[in-house]
Amino acid sequence: MLGESIAHYKITAKLGEGGMGAVYRATDTKLNREVAIKVLPDTFASDPDRLARFTREAQDLASLNHPNIATIFGVEDNALIMELIEGNDLAGPLPSSEALQIARQIAEGLEAAHDKGIIHRDLKLPTSKSPQTASSRSSTSASPKRPTLPPQQPPPTPPP
Repeated sequence: MLGESIAHYKITAKLGEGGMGAVYRATDTKLNREVAIKVLPDTFASDPDRLARFTREAQDLASLNHPNIATIFGVEDNALIMELIEGNDLAGPLPSSEALQIARQIAEGLEAAHDKGIIHRDLKLPTSKSPQTASSRSSTSASPKRPTLPPQQPPPTPPP
């Protein structure tokens, strides 16, 4: 798919793959911005049940507006166009204070989704992002954005 286009989105890199399709980085050639595109595989697109689930996911995401949930921009040709969340996949071990802050922000995003009757069925570390800066946020698929974390501080020195 690299180099191909979906509508006015030019695919530039593959970011990952999950149960409902592959996720790509793309350039929105109309608005000159980077986006993420989740593409439903052709085999799923021809399955009415999977296509309905994909459509529900798009509609569910579009109904959410929360700082810890990725924004959906639209649907094009069996592809979900959404906010690109920069950062690295979360990986441990993390200092407990950082882990708690990330967990709190993911939980806040999930709570906002649950309040609208949306259940995230595939929450795992690869669908969440570690921030690159202190002012970043978290990402998952009904998709929390990167958590906001304070600047890194060295661990306290244990007493002798």
